[in-house]
Amino acid sequence: MSDESRRRAVARLEPVPGEPAATATVGSERALLVADYHAGYEAGLRYERGVDVPSRAPERRERLLALLERTSPDRLVVLGDLMHSIGDPGGAERGELEVLFESFAPTLDVTVVKGNHDGLIETWLADDSGTGDDLETGSVTIVPGDGIALGDGDIGVCHGHTWPATAALECDVLCFGHEHPCVRLEDEVGGSRVERAWLRGRLDPTPFRDRSEYEGLSWLEGGDEGPPRAVVMPAFNDLVGGTWVNVPNQSFLSPFLPAGLAAGEAYLLDGTRLGPYRSV
Repeated sequence: MSDESRRRAVARLEPVPGEPAATATVGSERALLVADYHAGYEAGLRYERGVDVPSRAPERRERLLALLERTSPDRLVVLGDLMHSIGDPGGAERGELEVLFESFAPTLDVTVVKGNHDGLIETWLADDSGTGDDLETGSVTIVPGDGIALGDGDIGVCHGHTWPATAALECDVLCFGHEHPCVRLEDEVGGSRVERAWLRGRLDPTPFRDRSEYEGLSWLEGGDEGPPRAVVMPAFNDLVGGTWVNVPNQSFLSPFLPAGLAAGEAYLLDGTRLGPYRSV
């Protein structure tokens, strides 16, 4: 594929200014992509850590509904961790998601890439045909966490907690979550703050070459098209924290990071380009 074709493919995935979300042209559809919604996170904090935090479920729902109204997509694509509990969803968590899906327009289709926190989500959010059971929305499809290719193979999506599917890596762009990338910013007087960030760059072939399942991928064998571009999405849920990608000795969550994105750049939600993420 030519560099011009790749530029056109990248242009079809556009961050929504000021938001942890992106829009994409996928075949004839317009899609809205978000990652790491973590419904029920506050209930998880109470159960796991004994920390009592008021639920922000209504605020999360209204933020997502506002994004859907703003971008008018045909499909919502959730790149994993729609819910927070790793096993069966608890009452508060399941209730949050049921209210959320009942708030969607009846014409909206939803694709959920299964994340490591999504437990048995497919047993109640979608039936065997992939269509939501008793939900006031369009079709709801659950796909494996290692991902799929959307549309004609321009954009691959996965969650990021496991090695991506070959089909996702054959796309022009690989988009994933799980990492919750953040940057720690300091001012001239020693103050600091942590901001959610996007990571973008070409995949580094090095960590993929030793894995037999990727044998035959042309970009691993020196093909002219080069590696796919990677986009690591910030977490939609602003409570969950994440990896401080510009702080030395941080442990990354994804098995193919940071080696797989050695030369990536960081961007703030407002679009500010920070440069190479390691040296921000």
